[in-house]
Amino acid sequence: MISQETIVALASPSGAGAIAIIRLSGKDSLTIAEQVFQSVSGKSISKQKTHTIHLGNIVDEGKIFDQVLLSIFKNPYSYTGEDVVEISCHGSTYIQQQIIQLVLRKGCRMAQAGEFTLRAFLNGKLDLSQAEAVADLISSDNEASHQIAMLQMRGGFSNEIAKLREELLNFASLIELELDFAEEDVEFADRTQFTELLTRIEFVLKRLIESFSIGNVIKNGIPVAIVGEPNVGKSTLLNAFLNEERAIVSEIAGTTRDTIEDELVIGGISFRFIDTAGIRETIDVIESIGIKKTFEKIEQAQVVLFLIDSLQLIIDNENSFKIEIEKIRNQFPQKPLIVVINKVDTLNHKQNEILLEKLSIINYQLSIKISAKNKTGIDELKNQLLSFVNTGALRNNETIITNTRHYDSLLKALEEIQKVKFGLNSGLPSDLMAIDIKQALYYFGEITGEVTNDELLGNIFANFCIGK
Repeated sequence: MISQETIVALASPSGAGAIAIIRLSGKDSLTIAEQVFQSVSGKSISKQKTHTIHLGNIVDEGKIFDQVLLSIFKNPYSYTGEDVVEISCHGSTYIQQQIIQLVLRKGCRMAQAGEFTLRAFLNGKLDLSQAEAVADLISSDNEASHQIAMLQMRGGFSNEIAKLREELLNFASLIELELDFAEEDVEFADRTQFTELLTRIEFVLKRLIESFSIGNVIKNGIPVAIVGEPNVGKSTLLNAFLNEERAIVSEIAGTTRDTIEDELVIGGISFRFIDTAGIRETIDVIESIGIKKTFEKIEQAQVVLFLIDSLQLIIDNENSFKIEIEKIRNQFPQKPLIVVINKVDTLNHKQNEILLEKLSIINYQLSIKISAKNKTGIDELKNQLLSFVNTGALRNNETIITNTRHYDSLLKALEEIQKVKFGLNSGLPSDLMAIDIKQALYYFGEITGEVTNDELLGNIFANFCIGK
């Protein structure tokens, strides 16, 4: 399946910049580079050592296009496992295109999305889960997602799976051996050790599967819906979080008629804040649509911030607020909900005492007092949001699953392991257990790429950027 053609692509972002990098990979990389590159020292590129950099000019028919640095990575000591040449030229888009067109005329073809990493996988430089981590690393936009991608790219996840697969494979071989000597009624696989292994594999698989709920939100960001009645300060709170005037703020109730979203990284975790339309009874058609969208966003959110105007809470019947909170709580029982008491800066000492009494009546276990306008209490609120994310696994460098394909394969592998365990405890014949063991091994192999097909690889690498 490995193409013998030499490929080329821009490895740096497209557009003008200080420097651009053009990457070649394939058996003719050095030959093609030698045709277009003239070293200032007169060196022959093909005779130079791997991992060396050379100064020279890109030349065609006596015309100099640019002075460049040319880096050489000879097989098998390169990213792709093939001969790789990288040309660092000036970042003019004209220069980039001229060099790429020149090497295309000399025998290269344009690389497809992810083809360099695909070749690295096919040449055994990376397993499939590590290759997918490369794409995650490129797209990581916060510390946590970067850390997870780095751990996976270094083989933390695949090493764990490979070790389990190897141990299971050893027992599978013994089970198969028993089938060859079925008439002699002998056991080569120690059933006690086999039970211990299955229990350990089951424990690891469950831990990895459970980590997906954390990994998925870390990778994609945690949506937080800011809800409440009109004029309680939802837009002001969004602006306080982002430290900029992102949402329009006014004294007119119903100013926010559609949802406004923006992202903020807190403690290395990405949060996506959603400022929603105020919840109230209204005959305004446009505002009604905004309120409907508010409940849709609550459903999509992982965390809900319910804002209350502190002065309004003192004046009005606190039970009405309690009813509204419980309505959201009952409709979305699994979502963490924080009651945020806003505008506390407007209260005097007496009003603060009344507020405490009112809060004790509402008796909601998680409430925070803030002034979105003066940005007081915002850090406490951020810390509370961060506490909803279990980052202990990150601090301990434990494996966290972020890939839906891996999650699906782990679920299927766990199901097969549990079948084997049940069969072992039930005295099921070895030939029937062997079928389930093979299926478990198949799903393990799917994760690391030991079991694969062209369609799967096409789907995975189509999501990569060109040049990687």
